[in-house]
Amino acid sequence: QVRLDESGGGLAQAGDSLRLSCLANGNIARIAAMGWYRQSPGSLREMVARITDGGLIEYGDSVKGRFTITRADHKRTIYLQMNSLGPEDTAVYYCKAEQVITATMPRTTYPELWGQGTLVTVSS
Repeated sequence: QVRLDESGGGLAQAGDSLRLSCLANGNIARIAAMGWYRQSPGSLREMVARITDGGLIEYGDSVKGRFTITRADHKRTIYLQMNSLGPEDTAVYYCKAEQVITATMPRTTYPELWGQGTLVTVSS
């Protein structure tokens, strides 16, 4: 069984920084990409940052220059460093993993997995 465990959300003031973490738990052979998405009330879920297995990174336009995605632990953990936070960054942040292939036999491919979400609230 594979799951994504997120941590690091909370309260912040405008201008503050926060770091989110997401660990892919389970017997995993490969993950094609991992990323962070966010959703605020009344809005669609949007991509914040994404990193592929090969190391390609993309950011949503609204966070470029402020947020940084990194990874560790044999590509099973990703982080989102969020700097210069503003009230517009208030949202539930979700970790997503794409094309997750298990190491156990028979191999199973999960097209996508989502974490439970972590709330980030930024006050002005």
